[in-house]
Amino acid sequence: MAGQQAIVAVLAGGRGGRIGGAKPSVALGSRPLLGYPLEAAADAGLEAVVVAKRSTRLPRVDVEVVYEPEEPRHPLCGILTGLRFAAARSPAPAVVTIACDMPFITGSLLAWLAGQDGPVMAQLEGRAQPLLARCPVDGLALLERALDEGRSLRSSLDLLAPRIAAERELSCFGDPMRLCFNVNDRADLRTAREWLACG
Repeated sequence: MAGQQAIVAVLAGGRGGRIGGAKPSVALGSRPLLGYPLEAAADAGLEAVVVAKRSTRLPRVDVEVVYEPEEPRHPLCGILTGLRFAAARSPAPAVVTIACDMPFITGSLLAWLAGQDGPVMAQLEGRAQPLLARCPVDGLALLERALDEGRSLRSSLDLLAPRIAAERELSCFGDPMRLCFNVNDRADLRTAREWLACG
């Protein structure tokens, strides 16, 4: 139903091998990486959950942690776990997904995504950003089938026929390059620290 709010699922189940492991706990400024998207969700006034594997080392958080299976290791597992959580205990019609390593996301962008109708996926410089998306709960069966078929995350979300939110829309909420920035390795972490220092 239009106007209902979505739940924010912060995806934290990856290995983080390129940054030395335990990515959610990596320090950026005065807090762990995971703290930034959670703060943005709070700023948006949205309920948030952290989706992780039981083997993931997480910093202390004040929101519910929902566990995805240890196998397979596929980013779609976190989205599916978030959708199942929303379907089981909330009237929210969708989940807004965000990776735990996106420290420059804003509450205003999350609130806007939550208020959209149907599936939405961000795009930057012509490239899909499937970890910044709005996935309706009624797409759960399609995405479960996509995981069984071994599809990529992008291919899986394409099955939902999402509306694309490109730079023109994203720029209403900040610099799209920063909004979609992922801290994947130590070089990205240095960049994020420089951006934070510049304000």
